Amino acid sequence: MEKQKSIINKNLVNTKLRISPLQIIALGYLLFAMLGTFLISLPFSLNPGVRLSFIDALFTATSAISVTGLTVVSTKETFSPAGGVILAFLLQFGGIGIMTLGTLVYVLRGNQISLRERLMIRVDQNQTTLQGMVYLMLFILKVALLLELLGAIILTTHFLNTYQLPFSNALGLGVFHSISGFTNAGFDLFGNSLQDFQHDYLVQSVIGLLLLAGAIGFPVLLETYSNIISWRRQRKIRFSLYTKITTITFAALVIAGFFMVLFTEFSGYLANMPWHQKISVALFQSLTTRNGGFSTIDINVFQQATLLFFCLLMFIGASPSSCGGGIRTTTFAVLVLSLVSVLRGRTSVKVFRRELFQEDIMKALTVFFLAVMLVSIAVIALSAIESFSVTEILFEVCSAFGTTGLSMGITPELSTTGKSVIIFLMFIGRIGIVSLLLLFKKRRPDDRYHYVKEHIIIG
Repeated sequence: MEKQKSIINKNLVNTKLRISPLQIIALGYLLFAMLGTFLISLPFSLNPGVRLSFIDALFTATSAISVTGLTVVSTKETFSPAGGVILAFLLQFGGIGIMTLGTLVYVLRGNQISLRERLMIRVDQNQTTLQGMVYLMLFILKVALLLELLGAIILTTHFLNTYQLPFSNALGLGVFHSISGFTNAGFDLFGNSLQDFQHDYLVQSVIGLLLLAGAIGFPVLLETYSNIISWRRQRKIRFSLYTKITTITFAALVIAGFFMVLFTEFSGYLANMPWHQKISVALFQSLTTRNGGFSTIDINVFQQATLLFFCLLMFIGASPSSCGGGIRTTTFAVLVLSLVSVLRGRTSVKVFRRELFQEDIMKALTVFFLAVMLVSIAVIALSAIESFSVTEILFEVCSAFGTTGLSMGITPELSTTGKSVIIFLMFIGRIGIVSLLLLFKKRRPDDRYHYVKEHIIIG
């Protein structure tokens, strides 16, 4: 009997060990999505007389955990103040990551962070090394709380003084939208995103800066902070290749989106606006496609060329180890740099006096190919079961995959199957294409032999 128990315990241990850190992280997000579904379905989370179906509750919870912002119900009209608090927690949890809060618990309890926990942190934050993982987690937590606190104070004060709201309402709106802004979630309690604040540049500026901080990437913020400390101590300032590429690519995409909106809408929706409002609309809409999800105007007023360009920006998404999704800015940058190198006849990719690993180039190509395939399949599937235009479906799919949250208004009209497709895309957008690729990967030994290589015709 004792021998049989020993065998069973051994098998359980082996089964546990076979669960990779990536699978644990994915399972963690899935469990919290289910928990969120249950909590926001409870009567105290809903306004009186409101009922929420299971698929709508699951959609909303997944959208919150993945910090996407797509909604099938009006957040303002559906959820009570208690439901708003639950949503805010889900946004916070999904934005900074499961292991950030886990690390805080470990530190508060005085526990040692084991190698397995460090591997989980690396997976959750899409890092390449184990060095400085705990420090990064604590930094993320501090930055998130600090910026959200500042944003909440400014917004609450502004709502009190400018709009004469009661303190409790102003505080609730300030805190919720500060969290939603930094996590790039795009959830709002106004019912029409930020369309009521089209002329309120303070609200736009605060939300815009929070969106920028949440999408640029936590390693970039950490490295910037470290260099500020070095500068104050009169030490040499040095940025890594990752930070240089990430920052330049992020800025280039925001500038490209800004000029694209001005160019395509100058004689259209922006025609009768004063110059400062044209700049405000173009800049905010370009920034929010980086995964923000907020909008100061109705998306449907834009021309098709603008909407398709927005789809491209949402598909690219934010930076790695941030609150955003998509293929990520570094993937796009590596693809562009590789293309330039090929056109110049080079056999390697060089940038900033550094040379990229062939492994990273292949990973970028793999992520791009899988993302294109995933988005294409989703668009084809939704086109077959829904009655909306291809542009509307493509926009919704790119918004879900990029965890952006912008919508042309078709989300509530989707069928149960259509909502399920969007839920899957939002979840994949949160854990990332690389994680999806490795989720079911089995460990295999390296090739012990190679065949003779032979060229094939390409192109």
